[in-house]
Order: sequence, then C-alpha cells, then structure tokens
Amino acid sequence: MARVQLDNLRKVYDNGHVGVAGASFEVGDGERLVLVGPSGCGKTTLLRMIAGLEAITSGTLHIGERVVNDVAPKDRDIAMVFQSYALYPHMTVAENLSFALRLRGMPAPEVAERVGTAARMLGLDALLARRPAQLSGGQRQRVALGRALVRQPQVFLLDEPLSNLDAKLRAGMRVEIARLHQRLGTTMVYVTHDQVEAMTLGQRIVVMHEGEVQQIDTPMALYQHPANRFVATFLGSPAMNVLRGQVQHADGWSLALADGRRVPLPHDAPLDPAWHGRTLDCGVRPEHLLPAAATHAGFEAMVDVVEPVGSEVYVNLRFGDDALVARLAPGELPQPGHALRMCIAPGALHLFDPASGLALTRG
Repeated sequence: MARVQLDNLRKVYDNGHVGVAGASFEVGDGERLVLVGPSGCGKTTLLRMIAGLEAITSGTLHIGERVVNDVAPKDRDIAMVFQSYALYPHMTVAENLSFALRLRGMPAPEVAERVGTAARMLGLDALLARRPAQLSGGQRQRVALGRALVRQPQVFLLDEPLSNLDAKLRAGMRVEIARLHQRLGTTMVYVTHDQVEAMTLGQRIVVMHEGEVQQIDTPMALYQHPANRFVATFLGSPAMNVLRGQVQHADGWSLALADGRRVPLPHDAPLDPAWHGRTLDCGVRPEHLLPAAATHAGFEAMVDVVEPVGSEVYVNLRFGDDALVARLAPGELPQPGHALRMCIAPGALHLFDPASGLALTRG
C-alpha cells in the first residue's frame, strides 16, 4: 500500500490544449478515491499520468516516498484495469490471471497460490478452465480485476471498468469492488463519468471539469455543500434545479425572474439583506421541491411528464420557459397539463454567483 501525492500536475499537449491544469491532491494510504466528470474533463488523462502512460508536462508525482515522474510504468508498482477487458482470447481464465506473473519468472507454486486466492475472492473458481468467449460481461470484468489483483500492487488504477456492463451488472460489480477494497485495503484510484457510481464507490471524490479540479470531498459533503454551480448540477440524479433571478426582500424573500414570475423563497434562506436587488442563481434539489400547502406561499407550475419509478415519482414541470423536476413520494399521480402549486423546502436553498458560478453559501 502507498499514498499517491500530486503537486500541481499539468498536462499540455503539443497543440497547446491543456488536458489537466495543475491538479494537487493526495490519495491516502489505503483510500478509495474516485475521479469523476464529464467526457473530456481530464480524469482519464490524470489517471494515465499516475500510471506513467502519459508524460507529465510539469508538477511532481509521488507514489509512496518516490518521485515517479520519470519512472517507467512497469517500475511504479501499480496495476491498471481498463474500460475494455483486454483479455487474451486464446488463454483460459487461469492463464490470463497468471500471465503477468509468469512473464516475471515467478515460481509456479507462488503463481498458483496467487491465482487461487484471487479466483476465490472474485468467485472465479469454477471458471478457470474457460476462455473469455465463454464468459459473461460481468465474469470478464472480474477476470480483468483478478489479473490486477494477483500482482499485489501498491496502487490500483481503474479506468471506467464498468461502463460496458448493463445496469444490473454495474450495480453488482460496484458492490464487489467496494467489498474487494475493504478486504485488501489497497490504495485505489477509480475513474468514472457516472456520478451515481462515483457517489456509491468513493470514500472521497475529485470532481473535474475542463481539465480543472472543481472540488474534493466526501460524497455527501459534495452533495450537500457544492463549491460551485457545476458541482451542484453534475452530482445528483435528477440534477439540481437552478433558476436565475433578482432576489427581493419585501414581506419575506422572493426571486423575481426576468419575465415577471415570482418564486417565494424559504423564510430561512441564507440571504444577506445587502443582496436585495442582486441577480443570483438559486438552486434546489428535486427532493426539496414540494407541493405547497394551501396556506403556504408557493408558485404554480404545469405538469409536463410524470415518471413513476417505484419508490418515488419524478414530476417534470414547466415553469414559464424553465424546466423543473420534483422528486415526490409515491401516491396519486399528478396529471400532465394540470397545474401544481410548489414551494421550496426550508433549509434547502443553494445560492450561486451567476458570473463565477461560485457558491455564496456552503453551510
């Protein structure tokens, strides 16, 4: 096991494109850290720099106590699992698992012991004689994990390893990876574009956008206290609702939209009296957008599409030109085309500066 330390790590390509702009953070010894962001944000580039598959333009990378900027990938004591399974089709599962160890000239008894341990851990015991073509997608991914596992590296690097699986298999493999990490305690850096995967797998999450680190924190801290509008809207499904308008204080706070519509804000909204008349982005999570009681100040929105998903109901609303989503408990479903009076739950308002996107209140 080892910690991974990134100090102002940058990747600039020959054409001037900045792939990663000065990433600085530490992956603790034995920590499971997730890099998440949309396609092209630099997360895979950053992982490949840690692996030694991308040259570092500037900055310093430590694995353990060593600076490894110029250390070859094979000498960094890391193991990587790719998005594609990259299994040798002509080899059995056992041969795929043992290939790297045999290549190193490891004694046969030790190879057999490591392969047996990995196979038992990943439930591959009965599949050792099969070839990849005879395996399901989930089984192939477990073999790919096992091939990294048998090497017993200091650091595991996983690059979107579940993206080729269907939803049910992805959910099962997330649990397996978390369970595997708990048993091994090995430092793990995991890349994904799927924010649900990031929230469920990461002990801490690094959110990236356009080559820059936006925020680093635990999943719930990111969800409850996003540093900026991008993090707020990227994490959470359905995404946070955001309305832009002028905050006004007269018999309570309200948000006046450009077309004259008005949204009453919660009595405990974290607004400074000096902000009266200031244009802000006001965000509210779908679960905090609620039907308003008859005596409660609210606003009317038209039901557009209703999505019952069992334990909850997503109600897509039209509010003028704005689209909103409310997450409601199951019950009698509202009908498309009908008006609903909605309100924002107390303690649920997020405020962002429209120009910078930075959160004005983070709790």
